[in-house]
Amino acid sequence: MTHDAPSGLPDAAALLTANEMAEADRLTVAWGIGEIQLMENAGRPVAQAIIDRWSPRPVLVLCGPGSNGGDGFVVARRLAEADWPVRVASLVPREQLRGAAAHHAALWRGPVEALAPGALDGIELVVDAIFGAGLSRPLEGPAAQTLAAAAARRLTIVAVDVPSGLMGDTGAYLGNDVGAVAAALTVTCFRKKPGHLLQPGRSLCGELIVADIGTPASVFEQVRPDTFENDPILWAEALPLLRPDANKYTRGHALVWGGWPTTGAARMAARAAARVGAGLTTVAVDTSGGDAALQVYAAALTSIMVSPVAVPEDLERLLADRRYSGLLIGPGAGTGTDTRARVLAMLQTASATVLDADALAAFKDDPSSLFGAIQGNIQCTCVLTPHEGEFSRLFAGVADACSDKLTRGRAAARASGAIVVLKGSDTVIAAPDGRAIINANAPPTLATAGAGDVLAGMVLGLLAQGMVPFLAAAAAVWMHGAAAAHFGPGLLAEDVPDRLPAVFRRLARLAARRERNDGN
Repeated sequence: MTHDAPSGLPDAAALLTANEMAEADRLTVAWGIGEIQLMENAGRPVAQAIIDRWSPRPVLVLCGPGSNGGDGFVVARRLAEADWPVRVASLVPREQLRGAAAHHAALWRGPVEALAPGALDGIELVVDAIFGAGLSRPLEGPAAQTLAAAAARRLTIVAVDVPSGLMGDTGAYLGNDVGAVAAALTVTCFRKKPGHLLQPGRSLCGELIVADIGTPASVFEQVRPDTFENDPILWAEALPLLRPDANKYTRGHALVWGGWPTTGAARMAARAAARVGAGLTTVAVDTSGGDAALQVYAAALTSIMVSPVAVPEDLERLLADRRYSGLLIGPGAGTGTDTRARVLAMLQTASATVLDADALAAFKDDPSSLFGAIQGNIQCTCVLTPHEGEFSRLFAGVADACSDKLTRGRAAARASGAIVVLKGSDTVIAAPDGRAIINANAPPTLATAGAGDVLAGMVLGLLAQGMVPFLAAAAAVWMHGAAAAHFGPGLLAEDVPDRLPAVFRRLARLAARRERNDGN
């Protein structure tokens, strides 16, 4: 059964820092599973995963000086018991090990070699059990040299917890010369860590397995995670429902500012808002210089309405209309003073507002005025959707002070008072209260022009229907990735909205499956 963490989000999707995982282990031991058994529980699924995926072949298990090395001795013994040819190389002599690691090392009946590149001779598969997620220094010496040699020989590497050298909290590694080495498979315990999803960690881990080692769910009474993997379990119940008595007005009205002469971005955003469920979608078009822009939008959009804005008062009238329940400006809007004025006008309303692209770039020289407008209206709910370049310009101080993406996203959300969607293959959705969600389902095909405009429109469409901003942003990011994955190779940004019906059907199947499981 899934329980809610103190953050209000289900603990099944929680990501644990290295310290939180250490505390979970301590609580598990206090609950009644001894350290020796817990280490056995951690090593056994690694061996089983290897047996399930490969035929027997010469294996070298690389063991470190701590609990990760102890897990390695369990892996070696279990593989040997299954008649695999196994050798062990340790970073420290066996007699220097302590606690449960010493116990399991003593159960290993074979020799223990010194950990060095020469130990790789004749080996086809390497188990990296040197260092775990808590390492906070560069990988160096024999450990670095041996793993680098294994990679150079193109040996299959299986990592225990994380590839050695990878920091579990950030997904980064220290040192410029020899960093973490990519694994074909990584087996971790109980819950993933942020570093399993944040780049470059996500790419270095290869296939990722989370093993059940007997940790009780009650640990979440004291371990209070604030970071989660993006998954429908977090937000599916908050998705706007299609009620039998609904009509287009009750499903929300989304308003997109339509740029000129770059019209494609706003058109894609508007279609995305409509596809994700907004009952009405309107594009406000600047006609102060003539009707050319209006004609383009009107000809290109069918079910989406256009509204001319010839003078600032026309926009004021639109924004005063409380029927508009969500606003978006940025895609193709331009970065001049007019865009700044329109952003500030939108932030004075009570409507949920999404700021993307040019709306962010327009404030790069004066971010405090933007943040002040967001924080100055207690009725304002705002979502910012920067990519790394836009982020570094708008949040220059944060980008300089914080090295890893998760910390940067959180700091930006606190500084701005907005939900921040820091985009990329490992998108981070951060709230001002410190909660954060890391997305991991984005396929590389989303690296295409206009994908961000579509995402902004999807966030808008969910906000317009009344979804809570933090969850709306997370849902939009996940569905964006799922739609792109459903399309496959050859994706253009405008293809994404048309795959959303398939994503909604998938979500309905998942909901039905959860309901059946809960009933059992």
